[in-house]
Amino acid sequence: MDSDLPPNAFPSRESFRFTGDGGEYFRIWIVNLLLSIVTLGIYSAWAKVRRLRYFYQHTEVAGSRFDYHGDPIAILKGRIVALILLVAYNFSFDISVEVGVVTLVVLAVVFPWLLRNSLRFRARYSSYRGLRFSFRGSVGQSYVTFLLFGALTALSLYILAPLFHHRLKRYQHGNAWFGSTPFRFDAGVGAFYRVYMITGLLSLAAAVVALLMFGGTLEGLAHLREADPRAISVMIGGAFVVLIAIGLLIGPLFSALINNLIWNHTRLGEHRFDSSLSPWKLMWIGLSNTVLVALTLGLFMPWAAVRLARYRAECLTLLPASNLDDTLAAAEQDIGAVGEESAEMFDFDIGL
Repeated sequence: MDSDLPPNAFPSRESFRFTGDGGEYFRIWIVNLLLSIVTLGIYSAWAKVRRLRYFYQHTEVAGSRFDYHGDPIAILKGRIVALILLVAYNFSFDISVEVGVVTLVVLAVVFPWLLRNSLRFRARYSSYRGLRFSFRGSVGQSYVTFLLFGALTALSLYILAPLFHHRLKRYQHGNAWFGSTPFRFDAGVGAFYRVYMITGLLSLAAAVVALLMFGGTLEGLAHLREADPRAISVMIGGAFVVLIAIGLLIGPLFSALINNLIWNHTRLGEHRFDSSLSPWKLMWIGLSNTVLVALTLGLFMPWAAVRLARYRAECLTLLPASNLDDTLAAAEQDIGAVGEESAEMFDFDIGL
């Protein structure tokens, strides 16, 4: 099958690049932060558009950059809706059990539709070489993906979490289009279970070590008069180090494995992607970013975001199966006949 072709079978490898600069993004970030505070969060919708536009416009592949055209008013509408739903969820059971149950039912009915709208919004307002993306997943598919598989995952005590994750990515990537060219997603469920099993077993092993150390700490505290306080401090510190290590190691490992799995099984028409994220590099970036953000009281956050975006971009490659310019030209010619799905009356983004 052509999906098993080696990389050198493709006419070229087009690497993604992120050209943003931390100092340049800092000016956008600090203005966004201050105006969001002054306006009690209202400006955050405009801040999101400025942030996404900056990162899109500084991400390029095959010599061209992406762009973002989101409407801040639509984003603000979505946030107001999300806030209303959140308030209703938090306070409904304080009124009565009946009101709480009705609220949960309403949320279950509305939530998949909101998520589908969010995916449509994000795709429709993204473009490459002037050609828009789109998302054509149906409302019915959304209810099956988010409501049915979400409920089954919760009822299975999250044993079905890899299956739910697989269905989510199949719905998201398998219904995306670039102009008149569809994306496809061909990863199997078993691959998701392998990633979850690897990271789950490592997390379990680290948790057992932490519990053993913490158990020793509790025993030391129970015999405080007999124990050396310095030894107890060492045990407590060791337990916390293990817990931090879980987050710093397992998190990047899972992120790298799952992102590589998803993009290595995503196609745009006949073209493939290759993702080569390293968990060790992600761990180093995350650790150093965390330390520098703490030392600068948060002011390093723009540089941290740029570092992560640059690394993620440089690890993603487009593998064209044919001349990319010919594909783009065909997509531009066909888009008028195929048409883009029209915007709905309730068109907004809830920040998926």
